[in-house]
Amino acid sequence: MFAVLKTGGKQYKVASGDVLRVEKLAAKAGDKIQFNEILMVGSTVGAPLVAGAGVQADVIDQIKGEKTINYVKRRRKHGSQRKKGHRQQLTLVRIADILETGADTSGVMAAVSGAGIKMVITPRVNPKGIAKPKAGAAPKAAAAATGGDDLKKLSGVGPALEKKLQAAGVTSYAQIAAWSEDDVAAFDEKLSFKGRIAREGWVAQAAELSKA
Repeated sequence: MFAVLKTGGKQYKVASGDVLRVEKLAAKAGDKIQFNEILMVGSTVGAPLVAGAGVQADVIDQIKGEKTINYVKRRRKHGSQRKKGHRQQLTLVRIADILETGADTSGVMAAVSGAGIKMVITPRVNPKGIAKPKAGAAPKAAAAATGGDDLKKLSGVGPALEKKLQAAGVTSYAQIAAWSEDDVAAFDEKLSFKGRIAREGWVAQAAELSKA
């Protein structure tokens, strides 16, 4: 009796005693496994699978296929190419029994692909452990995430200047609103603002924004 089974996206016609190389399975040498995706057993054709049918096999070894060489060429004007080698991971099995019925209650371990890797993706956080705000979040939400006000509301302040101010310890409108002339001069010199603070009127703006 023969059967047609499906595994690793391919179909195989097998009979008892056949040795088969299939896409890598999650099993080790000596294990007994059962293929449950059976398309045909003898004269019985599935629709698409044959209910209750199965093919049991013994795992001989985990092996690698023959090495294949691929050439990756760039456009002609670059005049270069790269060689890539690959060896497919395979599982060598020996077909033992072909079951027309009762495979669903046999208790034999199902043949499961072992090529895939489950990836767990965790959200990235900044060094302080605070999750970065999503793109398009409201200014207040962004300020809350960084622990300060949105300094980009001040005239002439963009993302780069805001980072400079935050690095200097300035994170709120209240701090800027409380600056004296000496403070303004000190920050002008420290951050190379060249009179920008007084010219743009940051202190007055910050006083209004802190009231909002």
